[in-house]
Amino acid sequence: MSRAERLLLLLQVLRRYRRPVSGQVLADQIGVSIRTLYRDIASLQAQGATIEGEPGIGYVMKPGFMLPPIMFSSEELDALVLGMRWVADRCDETLSGGALSTLAKIAAVLPAELRRELEESSLLVGAPLKRHRHTVSPDLLRAAVRAERKLDITYVDSDGKRSRRVVWPFALVYFDQARVLMCWCELRNDFRNFRSDRILNVEQKEERYPKRRSALLREWRKRNEVASRTILPEPDSIDR
Repeated sequence: MSRAERLLLLLQVLRRYRRPVSGQVLADQIGVSIRTLYRDIASLQAQGATIEGEPGIGYVMKPGFMLPPIMFSSEELDALVLGMRWVADRCDETLSGGALSTLAKIAAVLPAELRRELEESSLLVGAPLKRHRHTVSPDLLRAAVRAERKLDITYVDSDGKRSRRVVWPFALVYFDQARVLMCWCELRNDFRNFRSDRILNVEQKEERYPKRRSALLREWRKRNEVASRTILPEPDSIDR
């Protein structure tokens, strides 16, 4: 556990108590020595936390204290900037705006040195080789996944053959050059993947599908023996 994580955990533990609690009890809950606990208390007090008390008496934190400025390592900042820039460049307008807004909010609460490091990051995202045009708004697809609603879609496969399906969308996978809607297909009575750029028309039904999307995702992982939490179906492994 990093020091920043430990300080955050200590704040969360202190919030549970309305009356003074001994330093040893706090140290045991955090999993540190009593000397480390005293140093962490002093660090939080120096950052403005209203923690009252002293060794041998106990500690209590007055309500209303906001978390201290967010702290990141250089590697964490690199991962954050690169990920948000990828989303801003590769995704639709809604997610792109969300990524840029997230970066701005994080930058606003970072200490000056870390904010400068974030703004001057040299990790850039290259342009994709090819961008596919989408007839259907990705906002609608994401909304259906969140709401667990059935979709009535018109789909065209790589051979140009059209079909109409009622599907249960439970995940949306973002590849560099394609997006794949993962579904349970009522026509095939099985899992199927559909490239979103080949969905010609979609209608969200009022009816919710009978399973939770988390249950469908677990079943899909079990079926495909996927140990990782990362969903990686091939973009072209679609149903015909």
